[in-house]
Parts: sequence; C-alpha cells; structure tokens
Amino acid sequence: MTFKQLEALYWIGRLGGFAQAANQLHTSQSAVSKRVHELELLFDTELFDRSQRTARLTEKGEEMFVLAKRLLEQRDAAVEQFGKPGVVERRIRIGVTELTAMTWLPRLVGLIQQHYPKVILEPDVDDSLQLRDKLLADELDLVIVPDTFADSRLPSKAIGQVQSAWMCKPGVVPATAGAGAVRLHELARHRMLVQGNNSGTGRAYDAWMKEQGVQPANVIVVSNLVALTGLTVSGLGVSYLPRECLSPLVAAGMLAVIDVTPALPVVNYVAMHKGEHRSALTSSIVMLAQECCDFTRMFQAQGEEEVVKG
Repeated sequence: MTFKQLEALYWIGRLGGFAQAANQLHTSQSAVSKRVHELELLFDTELFDRSQRTARLTEKGEEMFVLAKRLLEQRDAAVEQFGKPGVVERRIRIGVTELTAMTWLPRLVGLIQQHYPKVILEPDVDDSLQLRDKLLADELDLVIVPDTFADSRLPSKAIGQVQSAWMCKPGVVPATAGAGAVRLHELARHRMLVQGNNSGTGRAYDAWMKEQGVQPANVIVVSNLVALTGLTVSGLGVSYLPRECLSPLVAAGMLAVIDVTPALPVVNYVAMHKGEHRSALTSSIVMLAQECCDFTRMFQAQGEEEVVKG
C-alpha cells in the first residue's frame, strides 16, 4: 500500500470523482484509476460502487477513506516535524477577508514561498462568515478574520488590528469642516453604509452601536469593501472605513474623516484553524502572518521590506 494509492482514494472520496482527483493530484485520470485498482487488488475488495454514475465509496471504501485521511495527515505531520522547510510539500488553503487581500496578503505569500518553496498556497477571499463556515467544513486549513466568531472548535491567534474611522464625501456631514465632534446618535441620522453581519467588521460595529444605544434609521448594507468605499466617495452616505490605508483618498480630497464621539473601537484580527488540524506548518504560517501583518497601506508588494507600524 502506497501513499499515492491512498491519496487517489482520499481525493476521489473528498471531491466526488476520478477526474476531480486527477486534477487535484496533477496527474491523469487513468493514473488515478490504476492506483485505486491496485488498492482493490491488494485487499481483494471493491472500494467504489461502479454501478453508480458518480464515484460512490462502498462500505469498505468508506473505512479505507477514513484510514487514508489519518495516514496522510500523519505523513504530512512527520514531514513537517523532521524535514527541512525547503522540502515540505503541501497545499495550504488560506481564507482571508477583502481588506487583507488588498493590503498585506502578497507579502505573506512571498514569505511563505521564501520559507517553504514547495508549498502550494491556495488563497480564498470571502466574507468572514463564509470563511468560518468553510473552515468548519474542512474546505480551508486556516483563516484570517476579525475576532468576532468565538468558537471552542476553532483556536485562534492574534494577528493584528485595524483602526477604522467614519468617513464621507467632503461636505456630506458639515462637522467635517471643523465645527467640532459629531455625536454618534447625530451621525446616525444620516444614511449609513454598513458591511452587514456576514462581515466580521460589520458584526463588530453593529454590536458596538447597539451597546451605545444607537439604531441607524437609514441603512444600506454593502458587503464588498471596494464598493463600500466607492459609494462613500460618491456621497451616498457615511461609512466606517479603514483609516490608515485609505488616507491617500483623504489627502486627495475624495473622502473626509468625520470626528465622531465616541470613536470607533479597533477591530482585532486573528488566525483560526480547526483544533484537530493544527500542524507545524500551520503554526509557522501564523507566525509569518504576525510578522508581516500591516493594514496601513494598500497593495503592498512581495519582498517589500518590513515597515515600522504606527
């Protein structure tokens, strides 16, 4: 019994077909079929029900699938623990939010490639709620999201912080011209553009406003950060936006920061993984994320030198 045979069975069972498994393993469908056939000959038992249109595991196939998953995980853990970083071969599926993708994700990818050149990284950009659900469904290995999803099944490590500010098109809120701070309940009389409960930031600030006893009367939910920024620039309403990375738009006169009391709290970002899936490689990637996390500038390049974070 070989790891290649086990990989073939595992990915067929995981993805639901021989063609999908072949694509995942970067080989031909005939090679995958051959590996499965070898396993069936070795144990003299059918692992797939070939009377079905889809690749459905038999009862013995299900047992072998569970065994294959455990053995492959143990193999990966052994390679990570005893092998040199440069020889670790694995696919790592990392989920990030839009803000991370627009700021420091390229630098993280560069660091991972530098330390683990044979690791294949598969980023997934989505909203926080979807990323958490994908992690629970084993569709992702690691996610970096706002710290708003406390779950005992998902251990977390602090990665960084984002300071947001209320912003609008200059002139939409008169107090932006220097007339003094606006109280939050007064700001809530304006149309508010918010990110909604699928967003970790949206969940954090919605809960915070409720704690302040503020319920906006006119709300538009915009889940996409780029769209949210664009609609705010257009003058549609006021919104909370990441302060430092959008400072070029403020300097260009496209956005104005509103002085609001009380000020928005910071949003903490964490890396989360399923408890039983913790590995040396995952832990190392979390440390690399802590090292390069920088939400202050848009479109940071790979290999960019570390900046001093204010």
